[in-house]
Amino acid sequence: MWTSDDLESLVKRDLSDYRLIVVSNRQPYVFNIDQYGNLHSEMPPGGLTAAIDPLMRASGGAWIAQSSSAADREVMDPRGRIPVPYESPAYTMRLLNISEYENRGYYSGFANEGLWPLCHIAHTEPIFDSEHYDCYQTVNRRFADLVLDEIDDDPAIVLIQDYHLALLPRYIREANQDAVIGQFWHIPWPNPDIFRICPWQDDILDGMLANDLLGFHIPSYCRNFLDCVDTYLDAQVHPDRGRVDYGDETTLVRSIPISIDFDSIDAEARTPEVEAEMLRLSRQLGLNRGRILGLGIDRQDYIKGIPHRLRAVERLLEQWPEYHGRLVFLQVGAPSRTDIDAFRQHNIDIENTVNRINERFGREDWQPILHWPTTLPSPTFSALRRLADFCVVSSLHDGMNLVAKEYVASRVDEDGVLILSEFAGAAHELADSLIVNPYATKQFADAIHQALNMDVAERRRRMRKMRDIVRENNIYKWAGSIMQPLMKASASDHSRLVSTA
Repeated sequence: MWTSDDLESLVKRDLSDYRLIVVSNRQPYVFNIDQYGNLHSEMPPGGLTAAIDPLMRASGGAWIAQSSSAADREVMDPRGRIPVPYESPAYTMRLLNISEYENRGYYSGFANEGLWPLCHIAHTEPIFDSEHYDCYQTVNRRFADLVLDEIDDDPAIVLIQDYHLALLPRYIREANQDAVIGQFWHIPWPNPDIFRICPWQDDILDGMLANDLLGFHIPSYCRNFLDCVDTYLDAQVHPDRGRVDYGDETTLVRSIPISIDFDSIDAEARTPEVEAEMLRLSRQLGLNRGRILGLGIDRQDYIKGIPHRLRAVERLLEQWPEYHGRLVFLQVGAPSRTDIDAFRQHNIDIENTVNRINERFGREDWQPILHWPTTLPSPTFSALRRLADFCVVSSLHDGMNLVAKEYVASRVDEDGVLILSEFAGAAHELADSLIVNPYATKQFADAIHQALNMDVAERRRRMRKMRDIVRENNIYKWAGSIMQPLMKASASDHSRLVSTA
């Protein structure tokens, strides 16, 4: 099983004279100033930073990202550099300040009103605005300028994250033919008929084919990408080898499913702090009086299928009235991207659905749906995952969905049932969950009923198998699976990755 120490050893042993440059929209450490004027830094939650931080500590490289707050400017030097971790520096974070206008076009506009719904096939019309695309190009070029300045013609491996930076590989390659470039795409990739909606489809594909290695979560996303290249570009596509020859460049396309730090989540779930939080929540939610807890934890994003799961709970209450007064379904998660109309309307739809169901079935001493549209401390999330009789992940289309894996890792008692959408990437690994089509409301309600009536031996058999899978295929294995071929290329005569195909 991979660990953070294994990653550090890998880098120290094989990175040679190459610098490691990581590029993402989101920064690995965030800064804030408290009420007394003291500056604090913290690593934001999420597996990506936890996986790559050990690589950066071992390599002493640079992580380039967008600045997120005025507090950043209190600690950065004139070139945007900040030694991190701030209390004990091991590498450099370099931040790009972009204007509000640029952010609206690049991030809110092209990335999240355009590429996000396009790639998620989310039944929300993508908005492709030429002004937004101009900003997207501009910001990608500004990221490229920082990367190239940081490399300064030295040998380098550049690891790029996600859909915000699809053009960046090409901009780097135009100026530096020798850099080894890899990119991981954290969301789905659509088929050619869907992708053709994007007016700049050729530019996006051309940008991404400047990578030596391109990673997606599951094989079907790889196939979709290769089909798009085959349809829209003059390139030689080798689907059986996961390889594209484009001009004099070769790109390997690989399925590398992302995961979580299983051991860290497992360890937190066993702490006295979480145990105490479980007692508090049991009293608050009435679980100590025999109530049953169902759980959903999501950002309020229209791809997550939150109204669909609420309608399934409603159908369950229609069909099996014996759960009236007994079942509590708790939906937790902060609103997301509220500057975008489709996301704001989705938040309204969730609230209206919750109110309608509670008005229909609720009574003075019981509401079937509890809606907490907020973020919670990590121990509270861990306690909720341990308490929940079942957890629902009902994505309409999702790259992976780490909530499913976090629920499994938290279940140190080897109990609980995961109900998982067939349209989430995690369904490819977690086959011992109850797999559902979130659009099929009756089937969905039946799955909840099955979860509530599954005997303890069956629950534990399923959970043990899923825990073994998530423990083995953890976030460090994901990072190692990306870094190994990139470092192999850096150690060669830069014949790219052809020899690893």
